[in-house]
Amino acid sequence: MANLTLVYGLRLLPAEEVAEVGDATLKLKNGREAHVTMHVLEGSKDDIEKELKTSLDAFFDFYPEI
Repeated sequence: MANLTLVYGLRLLPAEEVAEVGDATLKLKNGREAHVTMHVLEGSKDDIEKELKTSLDAFFDFYPEI
């Protein structure tokens, strides 16, 4: 298995402050760009933690070969 890099970012803000979320752009060593879809989770601390764990598990389900 190849070495992998997981790119992610987290930030907590008051729910009423968020107006828009866009993709993050990555610059690759080969000169190309890649895009990371940003996800928004809202709710209580417990709600967010539960959904984040579920989302992370689901993410790795997309890549059963790793």
